[in-house]
Amino acid sequence: MERKSEQLRNVGIVAHVGSGKTSLAEAMLLNGKATNRLGRVDDGTSNFDFEPEETKRKITISTAFHHCNWKKHEINLIDTPGDDNFLSDTRSSLQAADGVVVVVDATAGVKIGTEKVWAFADEQNLPRIIFINKMDRERANFFSVVENIAKNFNIKATPIFLPIGAEDNFQGVVDLIKMKAHICSRDGSGKFEDSDIPDDMAETVGEWREKMIEDIVEADDNLMEKYLEGEELSAPEIEQTFIKGIKSQLLVPIVSGSATLNMGVAQLMNMIAQGLPSPTERDGFKGKLPGGEEDAERTPSLEAPFSSIVFKTVADPFAGKLSLLRILSGSLKAESTVFNANKKTKEKFGQIFLMEGKKQKAVEVAIPGDIIAIPKLKVTGTGDTLCQESDPIIFEPVQPLPSVISYAVGAKVKGSEDKVFTSLARLLEEDPTLKLERDQATSEIILSGTGQIHLETTSEKLNRKFGVEVNLKPIKVPYLETIKKTVNRVIYRHKKQSGGRGQFAEVHFDLSPLGRGQGFEFEEALVGMNVPRNFVPAVEKGLNEAIQSGVLGGYPVVDLKVRFFDGKSHDVDSSEMAFKIAASMCFKKAVQESNPVLLEPIMKLEITVPEEAMGDVMGDLNGRRGRVLGMDTKGKYQVIMAQAPMSEVLQYALDLNSISGGRGSFQMEHASYEEVPAQLAEKVIAETRKGE
Repeated sequence: MERKSEQLRNVGIVAHVGSGKTSLAEAMLLNGKATNRLGRVDDGTSNFDFEPEETKRKITISTAFHHCNWKKHEINLIDTPGDDNFLSDTRSSLQAADGVVVVVDATAGVKIGTEKVWAFADEQNLPRIIFINKMDRERANFFSVVENIAKNFNIKATPIFLPIGAEDNFQGVVDLIKMKAHICSRDGSGKFEDSDIPDDMAETVGEWREKMIEDIVEADDNLMEKYLEGEELSAPEIEQTFIKGIKSQLLVPIVSGSATLNMGVAQLMNMIAQGLPSPTERDGFKGKLPGGEEDAERTPSLEAPFSSIVFKTVADPFAGKLSLLRILSGSLKAESTVFNANKKTKEKFGQIFLMEGKKQKAVEVAIPGDIIAIPKLKVTGTGDTLCQESDPIIFEPVQPLPSVISYAVGAKVKGSEDKVFTSLARLLEEDPTLKLERDQATSEIILSGTGQIHLETTSEKLNRKFGVEVNLKPIKVPYLETIKKTVNRVIYRHKKQSGGRGQFAEVHFDLSPLGRGQGFEFEEALVGMNVPRNFVPAVEKGLNEAIQSGVLGGYPVVDLKVRFFDGKSHDVDSSEMAFKIAASMCFKKAVQESNPVLLEPIMKLEITVPEEAMGDVMGDLNGRRGRVLGMDTKGKYQVIMAQAPMSEVLQYALDLNSISGGRGSFQMEHASYEEVPAQLAEKVIAETRKGE
């Protein structure tokens, strides 16, 4: 059977963690006969959460893909993470979607995660359907959640299916368009029977149907006129306008049900098939011609030149690297060559696969809208555009969310450092939110990610996939040392006589402080012939080595000037080595006399929090020796610009999370160095010496 893009529906399933996205996707697979039993997250039989880290934590960590057939449509399910640590993957995986189902927990309403994923759907301009899940649970309250949704997202939240009963008494849903009740079986089979609307719901159904029609007619001026003149609207008119309203995002339909009991899921699937756009109904995809100046566009049709975006990479130790791409235009055959427009190279490949959870199914041809995996591409990474060489284009990918927490990473087993590095590099291909760098000041390998759990699961994955064990340790703060007062005429004589040739060198230095950030300056100011000029480079070399380790805690010394103005030498016993040692010792002696102090890195923070958390966040910053520099408003959030010492904000991601109830976010970068207060400096130096 020939597959057609018009019949494809690419649906991102998004939610706050624990709302039941994966359970909903499982119920859809069963209803679409892609599986023969209902997979469950809690007992580890899920088709989507199959990685051991996911089974252990019972959360989605990495977006998974599967597909099923429904009413002559093929629905591609994109099951995304809801946990804050992994939302970057959700955001980039939505590049493969044409519509979104937002799952909201009937017992909890809109949470911070719901707000974040809603914003991702806004960024990518995706139409959405809301599924109010867990209607069978205690304290499930459909109508208060509808109100909560309308208020939070400022939208026309339009219920299309009202629940019949709630908690233990949840029996099914009422279809407000067709005006009939569906009584659902509670055995997980997804079966339901049509019946009349229960008498005790007649009034409620009447009110909500009226509200629904008011929302729907706003999508069509002619229908609105008819409605306002009091004419009767036919069911097909209402239905067609309703579908137009979803696709144009003028209204957001609300469906209710229970994913784990597979109730209300068939109704949602009907709405996905009818109401969400097919890949061919999307507007053209905008990009640039290579070179980056000129705009270009691709229409999502089979006849257009082939183009696609790689939105995710999976590192598999057995199959190698899998590149996941969404075909935006044209078609792609197995065993062919594509052009990577970002890297300006051709990539040859063999098979192409459709993803089915942890399995893959080979296909011969991929068409617009297909989400496929290609193994073992050599140079292609996440965010690259693969296209036709004769007609290239580059699409702008979604950028990964910034890293917020960092640890020093070390090998558990001595000697396996190289393996740690190469294995982490493989995981970096898979996860663009991970950052790996070597800190020049402390020579530590720093691993940064979007949260504590993110880095913990990365360590677990390293061990499972590549057999590498690592320790995550708090980062060393790169302190520096400097001087505060000028000292003149510091003299040091290096003299050694012990059989054979001796060593002799004498140097005279002036030391003076420089402005913050000016580094180290060496001035050669010799007059007369006390020191032959050929020893000057040795003196400079001795100083360059000496500034690497100061006299307080062995930290690099900065922002000072050494003036080398005199000295003494010996015809036989003076050597470069002698002058190098003399310079180093004279420097240390001079620094001790010139009031040395410790400097610490100061970070610039931009913190975004809801208004009610602002006072707590600012109070907490004061306790961290922070300074608030300014404020700004961004929608319903407040943005605080501040500075704080690095040592006080190493774990800020975790602390901000608890202060703001998970609603705060921040970005941080290095700003400057400042002097450490004396009593704290003593503590830092003592701890440094203890750790040596």
